[in-house]
Amino acid sequence: MAIKNRITDLLGVDYPIVQAPMGWIARAQLASAVSNAGGLGIIETSSGRLDEVREEVKKMRTLTSKPFGVNIAQAFVRDPDIVSFVVDQGVKFVTTSAGDPNRYCAALKDAGLTVFHVVPSLSAALKAIEAGVDGLVVEGGEGGGFKNPREVASMVLLPLVCSHTDLPIIAAGGIVDGRTMAAAFALGAEGVQMGTRMVSAAESPVHMNWKQAILDAKETDTVFLNRFGPGPALRALRTEKTSAFEKTPPENIMAEMGKALDLYFGGDMEASIALSGQVAGRIDEIKPVAQIIAETVAEFDETIARLSRQYGRAAVGA
Repeated sequence: MAIKNRITDLLGVDYPIVQAPMGWIARAQLASAVSNAGGLGIIETSSGRLDEVREEVKKMRTLTSKPFGVNIAQAFVRDPDIVSFVVDQGVKFVTTSAGDPNRYCAALKDAGLTVFHVVPSLSAALKAIEAGVDGLVVEGGEGGGFKNPREVASMVLLPLVCSHTDLPIIAAGGIVDGRTMAAAFALGAEGVQMGTRMVSAAESPVHMNWKQAILDAKETDTVFLNRFGPGPALRALRTEKTSAFEKTPPENIMAEMGKALDLYFGGDMEASIALSGQVAGRIDEIKPVAQIIAETVAEFDETIARLSRQYGRAAVGA
């Protein structure tokens, strides 16, 4: 059965499960599978290739009739007309990230879009709230990708932000199944976002070498890079390259992403940096997106019911 709350109402989906907007990966093949399974697929812009993104949105229209969204990764999109670009795609939901929430929020909302901003700290959340966003994606430091250099785990960050706002919140970082979804809801979220779990999905376009690296990873097999800059910090899978970078960061971490496509789609795990969250250590099987979402929802329901039976007031005779 569908889950009904403010997130599902805003997004128009059956389940409050969102796919992370990963550069080059979050395109029609993966995003349509998520939307068709009852979640919300999101098309990325962090690749900076907006002509390709436009074609991916067109492709989405042929692959799904369900809602989907677009992310504006402000640090990687230099097009001054990005708001018009997103509005022209006809989507109703957008996430903004990697930048000032004031930059695009008003224009996007004036165009009738629902806007959530991605935040890694309480101060960032308060700034986004002041900017007038409709909701937040609260991203813990255990998640993969570009991070706040002073990372805060979801277990701390999520309830902290929730204690300062009544806006609907999507939890990101550490989410991989129904138990972690239930935990996020217990901490105040009404939706979850999955990144690494979706990178490993059958419909993910990345090379099998990357998927296999996720399956082989232990919970300790990610590294947190570039904590002291310059440029963004990030969490990635441990490889020979990233292990060296952990001890001796390169002068320009972003230059190391120059051969990303050789890793993403060519399978050369040392060509670039394979962004990944710590949940790689809990993933041991490649599954279709529909199975991932169905199992997540079923386990979420079972977890909530079990906790109610075990710890509810009636269960303890209160």
